Amino acid sequence: MSDPIEESPNNSASELTNGPAVSTPMPAPSIIEAISGIPAEQEQTQTMANEQFDADIIVIGAGPGGYYAAIRAAQMGAKTICVEKGFLGGTCLNVGCVPSKAMIASVEMLNKTKKAAAFGMKALEGTEMDFDAFMKRKEKIVLTERGGIGMLFKKKGVTHVEGFAKFVDANTISVTGADGKETKYRGKNFILAMGSSVIQLPVPGLEGGRDANVWTSDDAVTAPFVPDSMVVLGGGAVGCEFSYVFNGLGSKVTLVEMMPNLVNIMDEELGVELGKQLTKQGITVKTGATIDKVEKTKTGWKCHVKKGTETEVIETQVILLGVGRKANTDDMNLEGIGIKLHRRGVEIVDDTLKTHVPNIYAIGDVTGRIQLAHVAQQEGLTAVNNILKPEATKTVDYRHVPNVVYTVPEVASVGMTESEAKSKGYDVVVGRSKFGIFAKAMAANETEGFVKVVAEKKYGEILGIHLIGGHVSDLVHEGVTALVHEATLESMETVIHAHPTMAEAIIEAFEDASGHAIHKM
Repeated sequence: MSDPIEESPNNSASELTNGPAVSTPMPAPSIIEAISGIPAEQEQTQTMANEQFDADIIVIGAGPGGYYAAIRAAQMGAKTICVEKGFLGGTCLNVGCVPSKAMIASVEMLNKTKKAAAFGMKALEGTEMDFDAFMKRKEKIVLTERGGIGMLFKKKGVTHVEGFAKFVDANTISVTGADGKETKYRGKNFILAMGSSVIQLPVPGLEGGRDANVWTSDDAVTAPFVPDSMVVLGGGAVGCEFSYVFNGLGSKVTLVEMMPNLVNIMDEELGVELGKQLTKQGITVKTGATIDKVEKTKTGWKCHVKKGTETEVIETQVILLGVGRKANTDDMNLEGIGIKLHRRGVEIVDDTLKTHVPNIYAIGDVTGRIQLAHVAQQEGLTAVNNILKPEATKTVDYRHVPNVVYTVPEVASVGMTESEAKSKGYDVVVGRSKFGIFAKAMAANETEGFVKVVAEKKYGEILGIHLIGGHVSDLVHEGVTALVHEATLESMETVIHAHPTMAEAIIEAFEDASGHAIHKM
C-alpha cells in the first residue's frame, strides 16, 4: 500500500477501520453517517458457541468474500470472528478493483475535457492531470470504503482480529500479530478466504521489482510517477485497464498479449473491437505476441517482443506485469490438518464449497476458480448458509457470472460466446446492434461499440449477451437476469425499455436475432 494521506490527527479513522495502526483520513461523512444510522442487530439466540469454542464461525480473510461471509454469519446469529493479516477489504478494495476504477474514472474525465468541443463548448486549453491530487482522490475512496467495513463489523457484532492465521488443528488457529505475539482461537467452523497475490512471470532477464521499474498491478495503483513509456504484458482485464490509465496520463504504452485477441475469455468480437478502440486512443496493441526476453538498460528495459517468426526490440521505462496470481495458502499448515491443495489453491469437494475437512469451507481466489470479487461474495454467503443451515444446503451457480473490463469503452459479457454455443451443439442465431444509432449515445458522445446477443434458434432461448460501449458494466445485468430466468428472444422483446437510453441497443439486438430489428437498413 502507499503511504496514507497526511491529514490532521484529529481526523484519524484508525479506530474505525480496525486495520493496522496507521493514521488514516476519516471516511467521507455521508457514508459513515449512513452506516452509523443502521440499527444495531437484535440479539439472537446463539446455540453453537460454548466454553470450548471462541466462535461458531471464524473467517480467515476480510476481502470481498470474507467480509460478506462474516457479516452474514453474524446476521444469522452466529458468533463470528474475522481474521485479517492486512487491511480490511483485501486485494479488491486496497490494491485491486476499487483503486483501479477510481484511476480509470479520473482519466475518463480528463479525456472528456479534451473533447469539450464535441459538446458545444469552447475547447479547454491546457487541461492536464494533477498526479498528486489524482492519487490522493484514489486513496480517499479506498480509505472511505475500508472504514465502512470496519463500521459494519462493529454494528453487526463481528470480532475483527489482526494477524496471520495458522492452523494448529481443524478447530484451532494460532494468530500472530504485528508485534509477534501469538493468540489461539478455537472455532466450530472456518471459512478460508485468504485471496490471492500477484506473482512475477519467469521472463528471461527480468529481475527486480518495483525499484527496478518492474511493476505488478499492486504497484500500478500506488505508482510513484507517470512513466514516459510502458510495456504491459497481458491483454486481460488488468492489462487493458492499466494500459488505458497510463496512456491517458501520458505514457507511451505498448500492450502485449499472447492470444489472437484481447480479453480472450470473452466473445472474440469484443476483443477485436477493444483492440481497435485502444489503438485509436494511441496504445500500441500487439496480439499473438510474447516478451521473449528483456535486457536492463540505464533508463529502463529493452523488451524483445516476438510475434510469429519476427522479433521487435522495444525500449521502455517500465514493464507492467498484468498477468499471474497465486492463492495465499503458504505457511498455514493446511495440508497438515487434512485440507487438500491443487496447483491453483484449495481443493473443494463440490459447489457447496466444503473442503476435505468437513468443518472448513473455502471461497474466492484461494480456491483458484473464478477470481472475481462478486463471485467471492456469493460464495461467502453460500458457505455461511451451508454451515448454519445444513438441512438446506445451497450451491453456487457459476453459469451466469458477468465479466467486465472497465476500459473506456467498457466491455461486458455473460453467458456463452458464439463459438462456445456452437461447440456445444446449439443451432445458433445471432443479433447485433450498434450504440451509435441511438439518441442517448449521440447525446452523451458515446457512440462506440455494440451489443451482440447469442440465442438458440428453434425456441429463441438466450444463451449469451456481449457488449462493448458506454456503461455496459451496468447494462450487462439485464443479460444476467435474462439468462437466470431462461428468457427467450420473444419474451425479452416485450420488455419496454425507456427512451432515450443506452439500453435500447439491447432490445434492438434481441429484435435483430429474431429477424425484425426496427433500425436495421
